[in-house]
This record gives sequence, C-alpha cells and structure tokens, in this order.
Amino acid sequence: MVKRVIAQAADPADTGAALLASPVRRAIIESLERFAESDHAEDGGAPVGGMPAAQLAEELGVHVTTARFHLDQLELAGLVLSHFTTVFGVGRPRKVYAVAPVTNEPDRTASHLKLLAGLLSASFSSDLTPEQAGEQWVHEHLTLDKTAPASTPGAWLTKLGLLIDMLQRWGYTPNLTTTDGGRSCRIDLVDCPFMDLARANPDVVCGIHRGLLTGALAQMGEKQVEVSLQPFVGPSLCHAHVSTRHAFESPTESPTQELPNES
Repeated sequence: MVKRVIAQAADPADTGAALLASPVRRAIIESLERFAESDHAEDGGAPVGGMPAAQLAEELGVHVTTARFHLDQLELAGLVLSHFTTVFGVGRPRKVYAVAPVTNEPDRTASHLKLLAGLLSASFSSDLTPEQAGEQWVHEHLTLDKTAPASTPGAWLTKLGLLIDMLQRWGYTPNLTTTDGGRSCRIDLVDCPFMDLARANPDVVCGIHRGLLTGALAQMGEKQVEVSLQPFVGPSLCHAHVSTRHAFESPTESPTQELPNES
C-alpha cells in the first residue's frame, strides 16, 4: 500500500529543527529507519545500504523530484547520508540514502537534529504521546546512575547539575536558579536548538522536553517530580520548572564549638 504524504513547499534556506517541520521529511526519516532494520538485496545478497529516491517517492506517494529535494536538504543537515551502489545488478551504480548514524561527533547541530528526528518519528508513528516518546528515548539511550531520592537540597542540586550537563550536550545553553529552599528550580533554556519547530508545534516539542527531563530524573532515582515547560518567555528563551515532591530531611543543628578560654 502506498502511503501518500501531502508535500509542502519548502524553502531551500531551511536549516536546523525547522527542516523537520515538514511531514515529508519526517516520513522520509521514518521510512529510512524502517528500511535499515530489514536491509537486504532482492537476490538475498549483500545489504543495499539504503533506499533509492525513486523507491522512497513511491512509498510516500510523492514525485521523485520532490523526494530528491527533501533528501538533499536532510543530507545537508547531516541527518541523511548517501552513496552509490552496484548491488542492484547491471547498469550504472545507483544512489541510495540512509539515516546518518548517531555518533559522538562534536557537531552539536547534527546531533540534536538526529535526536529530534528520532523522537518525532516515535511520536508521530506510534500511539505514544510526545512526553512518552521523550521518556522512552531516555530509557533506551541513556544510562544514568540511579541513587536514592535526594533527601537534602544539596543532594537534589547535584542531580539537577547532571541534568544541566545533559542539556548542554544536547545543544542547549541552560541557566539554573532555585527557590523554595532548594526544592524547586527554574531552568532557563537559552537558544533552544528546537525553537523553530517549537513555534510551529509547541505542544509536541514541549511534550518531548517534559518527557526527556522526567525520564532522565527517573533514571537518577527521582520519580516524585513535577516538570512543566513555559515556552517563548523571550525571543530565544523558554523556562523549564522542575520540583521534587520527595520529603527532605529536617535540618539538624551542628554542635556549637567552644572557643578556648584566653584568660
């Protein structure tokens, strides 16, 4: 069955997360990921290593020129790779496309776009809510040290620090302030790498963010938390509010040290 995707006019200048606002591009990523899971040559030989543009166009129900245009944009962004192969037999080598693997490369832009592409595919192609997609991604891709729930403001702040480190690796510029005796915090998400897409799909992108933050804290042993997002409080600023419901220990007075008698 051909899955028809309504093509939208695309701006060649599109960059960043705005690339994935297009349903055609999200569908391409999804199709390439499915193909990679069962990649094989028609004669049972070596893996093909990707899908030709014509095959993608047929599967998505768009013109092959449209498919090639979107593939070119995704390749420029580092989300898709291409190469020529002769596994199809006689004739000239054919160009095929595949999803770029997620690596530890220093290119933050490519990294966070790959992250978002996977999360969007999970959210749009399954029964998962955006928040559940974010939580599932954390469960499948991150390994964080799980410890007992924080029982003091200092222990809670330590875990929030790990959260800030994680956000920085994902391309954010986060700032942290605490209130309520250290129980609650506000994370300023400056220059969010998903800002363009969030303006068009705030419920989806904010839901994914809630899932990522909630899932990461759960892996660290913090399941009694409240996470909310406040988007667009400034031109390039969003707020994440994180609080713990776990009871803190009552502060104890340290014994008073007697000063030596100098008389």
